[in-house]
Amino acid sequence: MTPTTDSPEPLGELFLATSRRLRRQTMEAFAPLGITPHQARTLRTVLAEGPMRLGVLAGRLRIAPRSVTDVVDSLVEAGWVARSPDPDDRRATVIEVTTSGRRQAEAVEAVRREASGRFFDAMPPQDRAELKRILGDFLAD
Repeated sequence: MTPTTDSPEPLGELFLATSRRLRRQTMEAFAPLGITPHQARTLRTVLAEGPMRLGVLAGRLRIAPRSVTDVVDSLVEAGWVARSPDPDDRRATVIEVTTSGRRQAEAVEAVRREASGRFFDAMPPQDRAELKRILGDFLAD
């Protein structure tokens, strides 16, 4: 059943359900690439912001340092990021995206855009534009 504007379903619940569905479809689209949404987000962040310490990365991702260690370990194992000594502190390490990681990030971005496009293509163009405007307004705060 598709909720209407006069639906008794709270707006927040509808938003969360929509978000979960988009996330599930994106996760399914990532499966052939052998990457999880957490790994993809981490890879995208390091690629966009450059080499960084794990603690900084955890802050950017808003996750616990232990969680970021697990994700980074999996990215290192896949060859998509590499650890190296921090040039400012030899006791610390930084991670950076490898050449293979750049290729993977490009593939992930293409799949993510395609999955998102399929998800939102069900909406008329005017509704998509309005939703984009509304969500942009929320994120501007």
